[in-house]
Amino acid sequence: MQDNLALDDDQMMIRDSAEEFLAEVSSSAAVRSAMETETGFDAGTWSRIGRDMGWCGIQVSETYGGLGLSWVELTVLLEQMGRRLLCSPFFSSVCLAATALLETANEAARSLYLPGIAAGRLTATLGFGAQGIEWNPDTVTSVARRTPEGFILDGSFRHVVDGATAELLLLTAKLDGEVALFALPRSSAGLTSEAHASIDRTRRVASVVLEGVAAAGDALLARGDPACEGLSRTSALAAIALGAEQLGGAQQCLDLTLQYTSGRVQFGRTINSFQAVKHRCAQMMVMIEAARSALIGAAHRVGAGAATEDLLLEAACVKTFASEAFYFCAAEAIQLHGGVGFTWDYDPHLYFKRAQMSGHWLGSADAMRERAAAALLDGT
Repeated sequence: MQDNLALDDDQMMIRDSAEEFLAEVSSSAAVRSAMETETGFDAGTWSRIGRDMGWCGIQVSETYGGLGLSWVELTVLLEQMGRRLLCSPFFSSVCLAATALLETANEAARSLYLPGIAAGRLTATLGFGAQGIEWNPDTVTSVARRTPEGFILDGSFRHVVDGATAELLLLTAKLDGEVALFALPRSSAGLTSEAHASIDRTRRVASVVLEGVAAAGDALLARGDPACEGLSRTSALAAIALGAEQLGGAQQCLDLTLQYTSGRVQFGRTINSFQAVKHRCAQMMVMIEAARSALIGAAHRVGAGAATEDLLLEAACVKTFASEAFYFCAAEAIQLHGGVGFTWDYDPHLYFKRAQMSGHWLGSADAMRERAAAALLDGT
């Protein structure tokens, strides 16, 4: 791994342009407006992200119409999205579906689906198993059976991110006793998807049900060990990406708190001059920087072609640090905003809800610690 992990000029340009663009299209008012829509995001903003900004193809190879950049650039971008609580199908389409296609699918499937995702024309998502929120082969309960024309699938998935709006769903099923991954259009007969309530309205989740869904032979992307290996890598990469979002959210919680405490006056002086407030803000910063260090190191390991076991360990570290930093900073932001911190008119509660949801998605901090401990102790 390279010694210098600082952002280069191009990466800083991506960060700065993202910060400027998202300040315009994902302000507090814009987020609240998107939360009230049926889809959960603004179609015009999503079109600009794909058409004008080219973000959807950031880590997709130029062979498939993408930019061919690294996960460092992707995590830089995701951090800014997390800061602004961007409501969009970006994470589900790019970090989940596109990653799964790159890690598991054959060349024909990649050529078919990735150009549309990279251009922002095709929205997609991934359901790992019955619960939908993290990869574990034991949670694959849907079943696929062969037919002369292809396959018939039956089963259900809970908590599939953007499952009610994604045009393409990548879903797991057991085929002849092996884990397999299938690509199904949401318009498939027998496939129903319905968004359900969650505490975080900035990111929609849905229940997906398959009842006798017919799929052509080329809907099968992978099966057996290659499918499990690819989904393990996808899960690790997605956890690193989610950690980048969480880091951005934690940073924004600190920034909002610093802004508020510098203007709130008590006993004739601003409350940011009180030692107790300084200590709490300093602790927020310490946790943010620890998460940032873990994320930067992991992103570079991805670019260096780390093995699956190493990726899982890196993901465990990133997700643990980022989840705990985000939750702590969001809770502190509410506390340090005083009596207005939990009210609808201020933003900390939006970040707290995102922190709560994301903390359990793709592995909780406790589960990630167990993974890290097992990986490290097995090597002793």
